[in-house]
Amino acid sequence: MNISKAEQRTLHVLARGGIILVEKNDAGKIATVNCVSREGWTLADCTFSVFQRLRKRRLVASSGGGPYRVTQLGRRSVRSQLDNRA
Repeated sequence: MNISKAEQRTLHVLARGGIILVEKNDAGKIATVNCVSREGWTLADCTFSVFQRLRKRRLVASSGGGPYRVTQLGRRSVRSQLDNRA
């Protein structure tokens, strides 16, 4: 699967325990996306378009109305790296 650098960084943060928080507008559509690592840092590479591509490929999913987390397919798709500075 072809995954861009921004998608790889986002998946790496999620695989290490991070989450994607979404805010919805009045119509119920997703307005903003915020990727937070388990240490509490925000990832700037996680934009709305990156989130849409990850969700479309089923690499991230939400369960029970909670935050988006990496799926098993997402864990297998991420390339291992030492840190997020690839």
